[in-house]
Amino acid sequence: MTPIQLNWALAGTIVAFLSAATVVGQLLARQPQWGLNPAAVNAFNGRLRAWWIICCLLAVAFLSREVTILLFFLVSFWALREFITLTPTRQGDHRALFWVFFLFTPLHYILVGLDRYALYSILIPVYGFLFIPVRVAIAGDTKRFLERVAKIQSGLLVCVYCLGFAPAILDLEPDNYAGCSRLLFFLVIMSLVSEGLQFAWDRLYGRNVISPNINSTRTWEGMLGGAASAALVGMTYHVFFHPFRELWHTALVSMLIAVMGFAGAMTMSAIKRDRGVKDFGTLVEGHGGVLDRIDSICFAAPVFYHVAKQLLIA
Repeated sequence: MTPIQLNWALAGTIVAFLSAATVVGQLLARQPQWGLNPAAVNAFNGRLRAWWIICCLLAVAFLSREVTILLFFLVSFWALREFITLTPTRQGDHRALFWVFFLFTPLHYILVGLDRYALYSILIPVYGFLFIPVRVAIAGDTKRFLERVAKIQSGLLVCVYCLGFAPAILDLEPDNYAGCSRLLFFLVIMSLVSEGLQFAWDRLYGRNVISPNINSTRTWEGMLGGAASAALVGMTYHVFFHPFRELWHTALVSMLIAVMGFAGAMTMSAIKRDRGVKDFGTLVEGHGGVLDRIDSICFAAPVFYHVAKQLLIA
């Protein structure tokens, strides 16, 4: 099977899986006599709707590198908007935010598009992070200065810098775009699958809540069981699509994605609890905003990029 045929086989497999899950979700929603928690069923169906949107948009990765990078730029821009909107800003922050949205965010993705790792890997954590406090200080407003600066820096780090490593995966092997696009799919699909697996383990076997004040449904059983199950799913994926040379590499990377996705979900939950809101936004119908759906990918992407880079050159 050629690389292109393998990519479309992967796309067909994902469509078949989501279709089957959708049928199951609708069946569960129409059978209240089975005694299932209606809220959990609705949450499951909400996640499926969001996954359909994400996977359909990501399908462009098989067609065009440039369009994929543009897509992630737009997602980053919107996610950053949700993050900044969630917390109040002062007049002194607006000039800094202008440069964050219209200079550092697009420039980061331009450098990703040019495959200039040496530049995009330091643009935001060095130059951006130094620029933001200076620009806010020049505005002359010292009220909650550190809090305001940290909020802008955190949003830029998570929504732009971290997520930007996802399309950068397409350049890990310059002569093997088809293989790199499957790696990007692997990251996104495993992030979504591990999220679903942790959700299932939490509902079925969850007993010991990790942090009740942050998320009352996240348990140690869910995190560990979801990570172990993700490794099994990754091994199955490896049999057909071979993202890495060794089976155990794929299993370990799958667990890593699951753990980083969990870390992202917990961190974003802490921010939402601090602000007293349930979701970052309402763009994804039935299941919050863009950032609510990509928080796990944001945390997993930079770690996955660097681990995959080492495994591919080993």
